[in-house]
Amino acid sequence: MPTRLSNYFLRTLREDPADAEVVSHKLLVRAGYIRRTAAGVFSWLPLGLRVKAKIEQIIREEMAAAGAHEVHFPALVPREPYEATNRWTEYGDLIFRLKDRKGADYLLAPTHEEMFTLLVKDLYSSYKDLPLTIFQIQDKYRDEARPRAGLLRGREFTMKDAYSFDYTDAGLDASYLAQRDAYERIFQRLGLSYVIVQADAGAMGGSRSEEFLHPTPVGEDTFVQSAGGYAANVEAFTTTAPPARGYEKLTPQEVVDTPNTPTIESLVAIANANHPRPDGRAWTAADTLKNVVLALTHLDGTRELVVVGIPGDRELDIKRAEVAFQPAEVEPATEADFAKNPGLVKGYIGPWSPDGAVLGEESRTGIRYLVDPRVADGSGWVTGANVEGKHVLGLVAGRDFTADGVVEAAAVLPGDEAPDGSGPVTIERGMEIGHVFQLGRKYAEVLGLKVLDENGKLVTVTMGSYGIGVTRILAIIAEENNDEKGLIWPASVAPFDVHVVATGKDDAVYGIAEDVIAQLEAAGLDVLYDDRPKVSPGVKFGDAELIGVPRVLVVGRGAADGQVELWNRATGERETVAIADAVAQLTA
Repeated sequence: MPTRLSNYFLRTLREDPADAEVVSHKLLVRAGYIRRTAAGVFSWLPLGLRVKAKIEQIIREEMAAAGAHEVHFPALVPREPYEATNRWTEYGDLIFRLKDRKGADYLLAPTHEEMFTLLVKDLYSSYKDLPLTIFQIQDKYRDEARPRAGLLRGREFTMKDAYSFDYTDAGLDASYLAQRDAYERIFQRLGLSYVIVQADAGAMGGSRSEEFLHPTPVGEDTFVQSAGGYAANVEAFTTTAPPARGYEKLTPQEVVDTPNTPTIESLVAIANANHPRPDGRAWTAADTLKNVVLALTHLDGTRELVVVGIPGDRELDIKRAEVAFQPAEVEPATEADFAKNPGLVKGYIGPWSPDGAVLGEESRTGIRYLVDPRVADGSGWVTGANVEGKHVLGLVAGRDFTADGVVEAAAVLPGDEAPDGSGPVTIERGMEIGHVFQLGRKYAEVLGLKVLDENGKLVTVTMGSYGIGVTRILAIIAEENNDEKGLIWPASVAPFDVHVVATGKDDAVYGIAEDVIAQLEAAGLDVLYDDRPKVSPGVKFGDAELIGVPRVLVVGRGAADGQVELWNRATGERETVAIADAVAQLTA
């Protein structure tokens, strides 16, 4: 039987929801797929569940083809396993915590590594049981500070997460590649373009890490690509550092007056006006060393100031800084921080001043000083002298100051060299749709997952982790497949195969529509039938275009003469054809 709109749980809207920022959010709400429950939390309606189920089915088929077995864990899980791995603390405010009536701690799981690990530990004890890959499709919960863009960044979302278990590193490599290949097949079947980029594993831990990013202007991720094939998330990009240079023949540093120069632009201007370079070249922002003060809040609650030195032609990238200093929280230093550290002269901060070292663990401030990889030994800089209205020219790294370490925190710019030598990079925007990475033995070691190997020796299992954002993918498909009239679903995930629209008041039209639908269903097609008797053709057509079933069959005034209208929402083509030809085209 077809799904009849006359009694289907569906109400479409003509106006965009007030809180919608992106096209997918607007159309999914207007077309009756989802409804907002709270910020970042949505109720799923029948149409939305049908599309979600189609996506999940494709994932299940490819997981099975890759040898994975499906399980299902509760969303509500106890504190103890996450306490053992320290993630109860590491996740900070990102997780939802709650207590039961007896005072025991629980959380709504943001991920389930601990549960997977403990399940395998409970059931498996020998290398003969491995390799093993198990997965689930389950709702996850993260207390996002700023949920946005509908399903693209929510607080409740559906994920497919899979984990592989091997007892050798070679086995992990094989499991990793099997999942990676399965992901490519999944995204190809879903019709999603993607770029595989090197990534940072973040709080999940592990070694090899790659993200599948869908290029889109609404993406939250920035990634780089080179013509030679290099691709990486900016958080994982590594700077090609210049070689160290000798500084024995370099002239001594010189402290100069630079009043009213709290910015790089003003500093470059006054340097060129009053202190020209000996070689005749103009000073540029790239010659300056910008020193950015950051405040780190560590897991134990302590607050630490660090100063990061980066070339003045770049800004600090807070996301790269967060990766560099994880698991600490990172934010710019506040006025209160500066008040507590009078040795930092705001606007004129530098690692050195006329009376000695200012920054570094062995300096008079004791504040850690970390530099960009470009600040190599022998490189000379214009930077603050830690005296109001003064800068120092020709301050040489390695000779005049020494950093406590190197940090990747500066923004990546178009034209930067790829670290693999494949050429300059471009900067792109994308949305993460999948992530594969090798966890290694981190969780197995902490939770005691060991098996006996061929020699009867206990060895720690090594794991891989593989995630796909199901609800995010649904939103991205909607974001990429629409026009000014509504959604246009790819056939692989459309809620129905055909949308039949009967128009007019003649009972004979509806009878003909029923006969056509019977033929379509006999051929195995899933039909949505707009049989609403007192709804105008214009409203029916508007709903068909909004809902987005890719093929629409209109049975109207020409039906008595054996003619119907066939729409292809993907191409925009509309043609009047004989009923038999329409059925033949739709069932071919």
